[in-house]
Amino acid sequence: MKTRRTFIALLPALVLAANAAHAQDHGAQDKAAAKARKKQAQQEAFAAMQRGEILPLTKILAIAQSSVAGDVVEVEFKGGPVYEVKVLTASGRVREVVLDARNGNVIKIEDE
Repeated sequence: MKTRRTFIALLPALVLAANAAHAQDHGAQDKAAAKARKKQAQQEAFAAMQRGEILPLTKILAIAQSSVAGDVVEVEFKGGPVYEVKVLTASGRVREVVLDARNGNVIKIEDE
């Protein structure tokens, strides 16, 4: 009877541990899937650039910095195709420049 009581007493802890392990495994799967999606997007962007469908990053950065003076701190290629370039200004503000990846036209500039 004592082993049965001990098992019953430990049962909630075992269930919690199993749930935590499952959550960690699920989190690892989510990270792996996100990494795979990011790699796929990079490959698609590179292929589109090689085909001449979108501008190379060097041109996009030059256009963004001519629109907002400062240091580029982040660049993201989005579907559409759109580039989002975050620029840290001399005043310490971060501004996001959204550009059409095909022609470099500035779509919008906003504060972060």
